[in-house]
Amino acid sequence: MKKKIIAAATITTIAGTAHAQSSVTLYGLIDAGISYVNNSTQTSTKSGSKLYKYDDGVAQGSRWGLRGTEDLGGGLKALFVLENGFNSGNGTLGQGSSEFGRQAYVGISKDSIGSFTLGRQYSFSTDYLGGNYSNGGNTVAGNYGYHINDVDQLTSSRISNSVKFTSANFAGLTFGAMYGFSNQAGAFSGAAGSSSRAYSFGANYATGAFSVGTAYTDIRFPAAATPAAFSTNLANITLGSTANPIRDLHTVGLGGRYILGPATLWALWTNTHIEPISGAQTTFNAYEAGGKYAFTPALTAGLGYTYMKVSDAFSGHWNQIDASVDYALSKRTDVYLLTVYQKASGNLTGTTTPIQAQIGDSASSYFGTSGTNSTNQVAVRVGIRHKF
Repeated sequence: MKKKIIAAATITTIAGTAHAQSSVTLYGLIDAGISYVNNSTQTSTKSGSKLYKYDDGVAQGSRWGLRGTEDLGGGLKALFVLENGFNSGNGTLGQGSSEFGRQAYVGISKDSIGSFTLGRQYSFSTDYLGGNYSNGGNTVAGNYGYHINDVDQLTSSRISNSVKFTSANFAGLTFGAMYGFSNQAGAFSGAAGSSSRAYSFGANYATGAFSVGTAYTDIRFPAAATPAAFSTNLANITLGSTANPIRDLHTVGLGGRYILGPATLWALWTNTHIEPISGAQTTFNAYEAGGKYAFTPALTAGLGYTYMKVSDAFSGHWNQIDASVDYALSKRTDVYLLTVYQKASGNLTGTTTPIQAQIGDSASSYFGTSGTNSTNQVAVRVGIRHKF
């Protein structure tokens, strides 16, 4: 009897230890609200059309996911992430209707070295710049605050078929590199119209209240990625077509942030080149700065300014201001009010057609403009966000 009791206790102890060494976490968030814009192509071709809409995933994209680790001993761990994006308004899948279109990867990590992962993953433009140094990443301006159509890959730069190394933290310094395969025979660097490859590098340094980061991402034939890595149209600026697709998109950025008590300040610059197979390239330079102040642990106000210029094949610029107030009802639930104003200036090269204003970076949170009086927009949003 004593032997049976000892054996049962031993088995129970081993099972408990194994369970403690492995974990799987279900997580996610839902962001929903009502938005208004004074000019929108989503309602009418008539100039000055107004739109009131249920809008999902503005402060952050709605998602759910599974995250797991297994302790292999000696500081070595196996890890995985499966993350789904969806629209809370109609329940449809995001990211081109992919089941786990936001992230899907598996890998291994070592405490003193870093992690090596394989799958669909964020580029370092998103990892190091988008969340740390942009107006959209630091406030509930979110997808309304990111640069037009996310040309510089700050929020939606996900690379499929990729291998990625991210270093451990070495006295405040982290860095990494990744490569996304084209997965087509004879087209290691991508084939026009049929395959896409990508690579990305980045580094970030944080010490005390100050941090600075930089990243570079290059995507060849981005429209051929699955889902597409980049939408080819910016309102009335056509950057690519089936007959003349984008051959290469490469973007570099540098950002910094400083925390001073309840105040946080940041600034970011990005430079993006978009090259078609034939014809002149299009260049975007974006400059932004912003700040937020926590009046109480629950109440935070944010203010941001962005200047974005397009040159070479096209000529024009956009000025945008976003202001927000965010109130935390609990650690997991907050409500917010967001106002954004954008003014566009310039014409399409060789024409009198004006550059249009357009707030937002994707179809789910995008307001194109309509008519000849469409060089400015105002968007207002009231939203609620719950994390689990």
